[in-house]
Order: sequence, then C-alpha cells, then structure tokens
Amino acid sequence: METRRPPSDPFDSCISHPTRRGRRVSKNSPKSGQPMPLHGQLAHLTPFEKQPILFLTVCAAHRTPLLANEAAHSTLRSVWSESHTRQGWAVGDYVIMPDHLHLFARQATDGCSLAKWMQTWKSISARLIAAQLNLSPPLWQKDYFDRFLRSKESYSEKWDYVRMNPVRTKLVSKPEDWPYSGKIHDLQF
Repeated sequence: METRRPPSDPFDSCISHPTRRGRRVSKNSPKSGQPMPLHGQLAHLTPFEKQPILFLTVCAAHRTPLLANEAAHSTLRSVWSESHTRQGWAVGDYVIMPDHLHLFARQATDGCSLAKWMQTWKSISARLIAAQLNLSPPLWQKDYFDRFLRSKESYSEKWDYVRMNPVRTKLVSKPEDWPYSGKIHDLQF
C-alpha cells in the first residue's frame, strides 16, 4: 500500500484536481442544483455569485484567550497575505479578539475551496503560533461560521458591528485603539 506523504509546502495542499477542487459534497442539492459542501456539523451554503465576499468567524479551541497578542496577529497577517498568491483567497478587514476572530474574504476565480483554504491557514497558523507561544494543539475549533455578503451596505453593517467588539468587551474605549485589527486587501463590491 502506497503511503501518501504531505506536501513539503503546506500551501501546496490546496492544489487538487481542477474539476473536483478537493470538495466533499453532499448527495442532496439545494434549489440552485449545486451540491452543498460538507464541513462537519455546521451547514455551509453554496455561494449565490461567482466571487462573493464572505464574513467568517473562527474560534480558538475551547474559546481559550490566546489570540490577542502581537505574535498571533503578525502570524495571521503573514499567513493570510501569503494565501492570496498561493491559494487564491484575499482577506479584507479583520478583527482578532482574545478567543475568536472575524474576517472578510473573497475567493479568486482560480482559488481553492473555502474548506481547503480554512483548513490550510488554520493549520499553518496553529503550528506557528503554538511554537511562538509554547502552546499545545489544538489552537482552533474544527469548524467556523460563514456568511455570504450581498451588498456593500451588508459589508459596512457587519464591519461596523465587528470593529466595535473590543469596545463592547471593554478592552479599549475606541475601536481604532485595538491593535489586533486591520485590512490586508481592499475587497470591492
């Protein structure tokens, strides 16, 4: 029996057969006729347009407060920046809270699947953050929450709400004072 070895470059795990693109799909199709990806317990919808902007929430394992520090922030920015050229996913605005993060992202036409991208950046960032902060895995919950945005107003509303998270939790008095937020790419509607 042949043993499959992982690629030497973790970003290469996104490369797959061009017609299947590494997706696991359900046998039941939604009304659009497209198969719905399977991702564990949470249902993830099929996009309504070719390159939608997604709003994503990802939680630390056991909601452990390990993310609001410069090591995690710089690692995540670096991994997300690299994923644009290597996997075809651009990250726009983001906020990193102590035990979870919110981000906006868009897939390029030749980008890998959402499930594969999430798996890859979570895996790479977990290894790097764990090594820097001397932590034991797991660092991330297995699943994530995703929502397709339908308009510029939808993006603005979500961003206005999300950027206030550090204020609502009394970590800072103004959102611009929170050091673990930013924008990597400008995601235009």
